[in-house]
Amino acid sequence: MDAIKTTQNYIERIITSEKARGMKVLLLDAFTTQIVSCTTSQSSILAKEVYLVSRLDSATTNPPEHSNASSTSLKNTGHMKAICFLRPTEINAGLLVKELTRPRFSEYHIYFSGILSSGLLRLIAESDEHDLVKQVHEFYADYLPINEDLISLNCRNTIAMTVSAGTAWARDHSHLYQRNLQGLEAILLSLKRQPTAIRYQGSSALAQQMARDVHERIVSDQLFHFRNKSCVLLVLDRVDDPVTPLLSQWTYQAMVHELLGLNNNRVMLKGAPNVGKDLEEVVLSSTEDEFFRKNRFSNFGELGEAIQSLLKDYQSKTKTANASNLNTIEDMQNFMDKFPELRSQSHNVSKHVAIMGELARLVEVCCLMDVSQFEQELACADDQSIHLRELMDKLASPHVKIPDKLRLGLLFALRYEHSSNLHRVKSEMKKGGVSDDLIDLMDTILKYAGSRVRGPGLYGVGTKDIMSKMTKSFMTSVQGVENVYAQHHPVLIDTLQAIQKGKLKQESHPFIMGRGTADDVPSEVIVFMAGGVTYEEAAKVSEFNRNNIGKMRVILSGSTIHNSTSFLEELKGLP
Repeated sequence: MDAIKTTQNYIERIITSEKARGMKVLLLDAFTTQIVSCTTSQSSILAKEVYLVSRLDSATTNPPEHSNASSTSLKNTGHMKAICFLRPTEINAGLLVKELTRPRFSEYHIYFSGILSSGLLRLIAESDEHDLVKQVHEFYADYLPINEDLISLNCRNTIAMTVSAGTAWARDHSHLYQRNLQGLEAILLSLKRQPTAIRYQGSSALAQQMARDVHERIVSDQLFHFRNKSCVLLVLDRVDDPVTPLLSQWTYQAMVHELLGLNNNRVMLKGAPNVGKDLEEVVLSSTEDEFFRKNRFSNFGELGEAIQSLLKDYQSKTKTANASNLNTIEDMQNFMDKFPELRSQSHNVSKHVAIMGELARLVEVCCLMDVSQFEQELACADDQSIHLRELMDKLASPHVKIPDKLRLGLLFALRYEHSSNLHRVKSEMKKGGVSDDLIDLMDTILKYAGSRVRGPGLYGVGTKDIMSKMTKSFMTSVQGVENVYAQHHPVLIDTLQAIQKGKLKQESHPFIMGRGTADDVPSEVIVFMAGGVTYEEAAKVSEFNRNNIGKMRVILSGSTIHNSTSFLEELKGLP
């Protein structure tokens, strides 16, 4: 199971179809544009006779992303074929009807990223008066493959959807629910997996409903009938672990998302000190960037060493290719052969050095090493008197930023929600500069994921002796980010380890189908977390997969990928 290769294979088949040979235009919608840009490079698309990439909902195109045309409208394209890769929505069907009524291309080859309803198919067929539609297919790539074992639907505001499940307010979020359900179905279909068992988080009405709806679709639709190994579909809800999205991160991919934002493989560095215009927006893609692929799960200290090695390697190559060393024609030819590679490597080195520099600056400015150390203690240890004293110091400190004071207050509230000190904490947060609307999030997060709402795993599973938590080394250099900053283990990892040992209890995670014995250990687990996942969980899942090759493989998927900012924004929207 490899999400990236699966999606790349779909894109390759779409643009190299024998029936659509010759010069062509690729028409996408907003979401399929993200899919293509996440998985396929511009050069590989242009090499497949794709003249232009455009949006179906746009009469003109802005081609820099995937085009070899500088400023082109879709006027003189009547001789070309159109390949349409779209989500199976009513809006896209309407756009296709409009397109077919006044066609701009000689042929249309239509691919939908999910299951198309018979009604929409009929509508498109009836609109094809000129008989220009040559083929219609369903290619189930209705998601963004971020890592080989990480999938996102890039669907925000789903925490409100999970909270409203089972209430009268659920209908207000029915469109989000359907999008998540369709995304989960596409994941199963694209990976060609029919679960032998479906389990769900018992504390979540949303997880139960989604597990039931997926089961009904599998039973009623022949599409899902694959022969595969023992595979468990596990439907979870973010509510069981509100701590992980609140923590500072120290691995490359997670850290970039937390401090800079990593959206559709893009990082914005605009406004950062000492960053040139060519680096204001950069791409971090595991498919196109070998250095990022190798180091995305490296911690901050390891990353610093890796970038130093990258820089030294580049310097040695440029030294040997120095123009002053060009004494013969052969030297000149060798230099020109290496020049494109050196120029590409130069940009790559500059990119990672710029990102590392900005991360290091933010770590220092925000005192994140000190803050993160305390976050880990709140997440992993139970000592209210010591934690309260340290929290008061942090809230009074002018060096700790407002967002970090808020996160520390929320972590304390989740750990000690029945404490009489919460009122004092709120008062000190206000004195420390935290606004009233942010302080109100303390009540919101307890209402959303307090002990009476969430499952029992947050502080009750996998906790260690307090003394072992308190034994640590204090390091402040880049090389000093050690395990003291990575003590926390997400609830998800405890759940996966319980599945691996055949000890995941039916009381906490009931079966919808495939009830097995306690000793039944699946070879594959597909996890879907409604409400969103985090890059910390993704890094832990990747580590789990590396440690269990040939035993059990996990694919992690979710509504979106949260950092603390996006998670808190969604909490603000809760009633």
